[in-house]
Order: sequence, then structure tokens, then C-alpha cells
Amino acid sequence: MGLLQSEKRNLLLERALSKHLEFSHRHKIFDLYLTDDGAIELYLDNCLRKRRDKGELEPQYVWTNVELEWEEHHYIEVKYWSSTRVLKITVNGDSIVDTTF
Repeated sequence: MGLLQSEKRNLLLERALSKHLEFSHRHKIFDLYLTDDGAIELYLDNCLRKRRDKGELEPQYVWTNVELEWEEHHYIEVKYWSSTRVLKITVNGDSIVDTTF
């Protein structure tokens, strides 16, 4: 079941209004969005892998497990603390991003 044209427009508009961070690991491009409603979304190859709505507890947390080469798995974790705007991204536990967002 596909999206209606109006739903596609709304999704594109929501992504346009969001904060965005693009990062890469090996040959893959990841996109992280902080939406206007406070959710964080992790995309890989323009496909939403995880979304976490803003809640009372911190950090917000999304993750995905990616097989990059044959049987080679990479665990991508994103943690965001909205109260301090701190963003941390790790791959297999190694930090690749540590910034404010």
C-alpha cells in the first residue's frame, strides 16, 4: 500500500522543516532528522529505519543494525538529550559524532 500524493507532500514538508544531520559510515549515507514535534528519525538510503518520539526520559535513542559487507554487521546508535541538545552517534560502540544539535 503506497502513500497518497498529499501524504507524500506532508512528509516532504515535515522533513524540510526539520533539523538534519548527514553522516557516513563506510560506503553508506545516514540521515538523522530532529522533527518539529521533537522526534528523532534515522534514515539509511532514504528509508526510515527508526523513529523515537520525544518523551519525558532522556536520552532519546534510535539504533539500527546494518550488514555492510558479507556477514559484517555494524550497530549504529544515536542518543539525543533535548535538554542540553547533545547528540552522540556510535558505530559498534566507537564514537563518530559528539556534538550539539
